[in-house]
Amino acid sequence: MKNPTKNIFITSRLYFVSGILIFLFIFGNYYPIIFALAKALLMLFIALILIDILMLYNSSKFKLKGERTVPEKLSNGDENNLKIYLKNNYKFPIQVDIIDEIPHQFQKRDFLLKRKLNSGQEKKITYKLRPVKRGNYIFGNLNVYVSNVLGFVQRRFTFNEGQEVPVYPSFIQLRKYELFAISNRLTEAGIKKIRKISNNNEFDQIRTYIKGDDFRTINWKATARKSSLMVNQYQDEKAQRVYSIIDMGRTMKMPFNKMSLLDYAINATLVISNIAIYKQDKAGVITFSKEIHSILPANRRNSQMYQISELLYKQKTNYEEANIELLYTTIKRKIKQRSLLLIYTNFEGLVSIERQLKYFKQLAKSHLVVCIFFKNSELEEITEKRPKNTEEVYIKTIAEKFSYEKLLIIKELKKHGVHSILTEPQNLTVNTINKYLEFKAKGMI
Repeated sequence: MKNPTKNIFITSRLYFVSGILIFLFIFGNYYPIIFALAKALLMLFIALILIDILMLYNSSKFKLKGERTVPEKLSNGDENNLKIYLKNNYKFPIQVDIIDEIPHQFQKRDFLLKRKLNSGQEKKITYKLRPVKRGNYIFGNLNVYVSNVLGFVQRRFTFNEGQEVPVYPSFIQLRKYELFAISNRLTEAGIKKIRKISNNNEFDQIRTYIKGDDFRTINWKATARKSSLMVNQYQDEKAQRVYSIIDMGRTMKMPFNKMSLLDYAINATLVISNIAIYKQDKAGVITFSKEIHSILPANRRNSQMYQISELLYKQKTNYEEANIELLYTTIKRKIKQRSLLLIYTNFEGLVSIERQLKYFKQLAKSHLVVCIFFKNSELEEITEKRPKNTEEVYIKTIAEKFSYEKLLIIKELKKHGVHSILTEPQNLTVNTINKYLEFKAKGMI
């Protein structure tokens, strides 16, 4: 905590009273009684200002303690809690105006909190910030302006000078889904409960029959030895490879709710990787645009989620076109075993996929490929509106054409053995988890 500065600031109350005195002196030129009253009030006013200053600066000790508490890192796309701690060591109640110099990325130039503190009172104030970009954010000073009951002047205290905080992919979202998964409550987060279809499971153990067990799993040899019903217990196949492949190119720069599609994909990648590792599978990440940016081989070691988080935090995009051909050759060379490939990209029309379709088709021969792309929310809004004039009819027709082409893309991908997810950005994580769990239930991975 830094030693507070001791600057005096004039309040609006002082200006208001000064204005009244000026008017009294003007009228006092014509009425001597008012002039005498104005002089008396001026002397009283000066005395009150001096008393006000003495009350605020009556000691060199800390009369106000303050501190801003910021998490070690902020979660991108989420509401993050920041706390301000204040303690009033004055012998009288005070009014505080809090101006926190928050990072410029938030574009909040009107930040102001007003609170009252009684003598000796401690107060914790919480406010929220929602970052929409990854990177380093620098907090400036925490400025607290103190005034007493007179309120003519304020004393400024400054705390927490220069505080740098990184913004990481959404670890808050990660923890939320991890908690639901551990407590078997994923349905509460919007995850569908999928009935297991395939018996393509690994043998786990032989155990005693419990009412409700499938009779088809009875192990008759073990039953004969134990003289009681015994059943085979199975578990989902483990150690399957799940790769999140993120397009870092131009089409992923499109914004939605102030965040780019790229950052939505990065947040979803963090969550699905954690869920895959929780399900005993191996998670890996590939990022690409015109070139391959990074490759993290699929693994489920203890440090894997840390490495994924660090890799995603450092990713920087550009406006280049995605090179699907290079992605195909890289996957063919680097990933030898059959894997689930979750490819986050974006297509606006059939033309944009025609050149890449042959590479998706080739990938689908060796891997389980899911192409994940996004609905255009603005086009969706246009198609739902009732047109009022000829121009709006044309606009709606064009919007419906683009929306229909998205459905044709899904049909075209399916024809070549490529699965797809067409989703709103805010539902990306849930829809991706649902698709992954669907594949697990069907024994496809």
